[in-house]
Amino acid sequence: MSTKEPAIRIGISSCLLGQKVRFDGQHKHDRYLTDTLGEYFEWVPVCPEVEVGLGTPRETIQLVQLEDSINLQTTRTKVDLTKRMTSFAKKRVKQLDDEDLTGYILKKDSPSCGMERVKVHQPKGSPKRVGVGVFAEALLERFPNLPVEEEGRLCDPKLRENWVERVFAYHALKQLWHARWKVGDLVDFHTRYKFTLLSHSEPEYRQLGKLVAAAKSVPRNELRDRYSDLFMTGMKKIATTKKNCNVLQHMLGFFKNDLDPKSKHELMSHIEDYRQRIVPLVVPLMLIAHYVRILDVPYLRDQVYLNPHPRELALRNHV
Repeated sequence: MSTKEPAIRIGISSCLLGQKVRFDGQHKHDRYLTDTLGEYFEWVPVCPEVEVGLGTPRETIQLVQLEDSINLQTTRTKVDLTKRMTSFAKKRVKQLDDEDLTGYILKKDSPSCGMERVKVHQPKGSPKRVGVGVFAEALLERFPNLPVEEEGRLCDPKLRENWVERVFAYHALKQLWHARWKVGDLVDFHTRYKFTLLSHSEPEYRQLGKLVAAAKSVPRNELRDRYSDLFMTGMKKIATTKKNCNVLQHMLGFFKNDLDPKSKHELMSHIEDYRQRIVPLVVPLMLIAHYVRILDVPYLRDQVYLNPHPRELALRNHV
């Protein structure tokens, strides 16, 4: 029987893969997505505008403020597409239930796919960047825990690292639920993610700890849903330098008594250099990982925080 890991399937705006589906018959191929992240993910392309029947090439569309509502219209002929796209979006995201998605990358600024700050044209004056694409809104509503980002925001090192980390964490969480899990399996999962959660959000870290401690008294489905919601809410919060330093200091406490003064001073110096943003996070982490191996500290060895995503992506070299 095959032991191959299940594919990590990521929904994506088709134009980002190089498909010529944009209004002008062109694409917005993102090489980082296809050539780098594509080594680890299986893409599930969606183009709402083509799939709803607008064709390629086509008249451009835009979000327009009309009294108390924001509508989707063609730019020149003013044809209102709001009901058509809204109806399509609800059906399409429901179909995506069957795709077993672990994440999604949307096209920024798109009136159909933009996740945030999409231009909304006003009756008077300049457009306001307050909109959400019609398809993106339906996607976010149906899959609140799904790691979703725009390709433009992925240019930011911290947002990129956060999204990729969330994807691999969500993948692991789904594998836990898909198995015939017991409370002990959840405890093991939570234990491995403790420092990861602490680096993102202490409030969710503490709430999840209480939930897991009371796990045997919580109905099974409720436990799964509450844990998933809190876990992914916490993971969405950015791991800041301050929060990472807190985790590094916690890790140091596990073997500081076993380190000679020189080694201890070296590690503390690297943590301080990271705190002052002289070196990236990977520097103190590599030294901690070295001591975990040398001193054989099982609790730290099993912490996902030390290896949250493929090292080849070098995401922590830039945060």
